[in-house]
Amino acid sequence: MKFGIATFITDQGIRPAPLGRALEERAFDSLFIAEHSHIPVDRRSPYPGGGELPERYYRTLDPFVALSAVGAVTERLLLGTGIALIPQRDPITTAKEVASLDLISNGRAAFGVGIGWNREEMSNHGADPSTRGRLADERLRAIVELWTKEKAEFHGEFVDFDPVFSWPKPVQRPHPPIYVGGGEGAFPRVAQLGDAWLANSASPDELGPRIERLRSVAGRDVPVMVYGVPADPGQIEGYIALGVERLLFYLPTAPEPDTLGNLDRFTEVAARYR
Repeated sequence: MKFGIATFITDQGIRPAPLGRALEERAFDSLFIAEHSHIPVDRRSPYPGGGELPERYYRTLDPFVALSAVGAVTERLLLGTGIALIPQRDPITTAKEVASLDLISNGRAAFGVGIGWNREEMSNHGADPSTRGRLADERLRAIVELWTKEKAEFHGEFVDFDPVFSWPKPVQRPHPPIYVGGGEGAFPRVAQLGDAWLANSASPDELGPRIERLRSVAGRDVPVMVYGVPADPGQIEGYIALGVERLLFYLPTAPEPDTLGNLDRFTEVAARYR
C-alpha cells in the first residue's frame, strides 16, 4: 500500500518547501494539493461538505507554483494536483505547466483532474456549468495531444487550434498519469482518458461495489486511489482488501508545528502497512 497526503496549501499554513521535506522524511510517497482560483462572494452553489465554505477554499496557492517549490527540495515525492479544475483551465497553458513540472522534478508530476462543483467560480472563467463535462473531456484530449505530438492540433466543439509547437514535453512516457476525480458520473471519463480513479472519501463498504461498476464501464482493471481517508486501521485494512493502490490522508491546513504533529500521527498509522 502506498500512502500520500492530500491538503490545501494556503498563505495561512505551512509553506510548500518545509511540507515537502517533512513528507519525504516520513516516507510518504505523494502530495496532492487542491486548486481553487477564487471563490465568488455571491455564491449559490452549495458547499458539498455542508454548512459554510471553509476559508481555505479561497486562499489556495497556485498548485503548480507550490508543487514546483516542493519538487525543488525533494527527490522521490510524487507531485500531484488533487484536483486541477479543468473547465477553468486553458489547455495550452495547462499542458505546459504540467510538462514543466514533470521536467524540473525528473518525472514526478501527477495530473489529478476534475470538473468542479462551484458553478459561479467556473462561470467567471467563461465555462458554462451545463457543458463542463464535455468541455473537460475535450481539454484533456487536447492536453494529451500537446504532450505527445511534435506538431499538435485539435479541432473540437470547445477547443480548436491548428498545428502548434509546444515544449517542453513531459519526461514520463507517454505522459504524466491522469488521475480522474469524481463520482460514478466520471466513470466514462476514467475509462476513456484516465490512468486511475481518484475516489473521494468513500468508505471500503461504499467503494467495493463502485470499483466493480467502474471495471464494468471501463472493461479493464482500473487502479484506484482514495482521497481523504481517516487514520483508522480498520478502514485501511478494508482498502487493502479491495486492492486500492494508494491512500491519501487529509492533512488540515495549519501552521508548521501543528502540521508536523498531524504528519507524525499519520506516519505512525501508515508504518503498520508499509
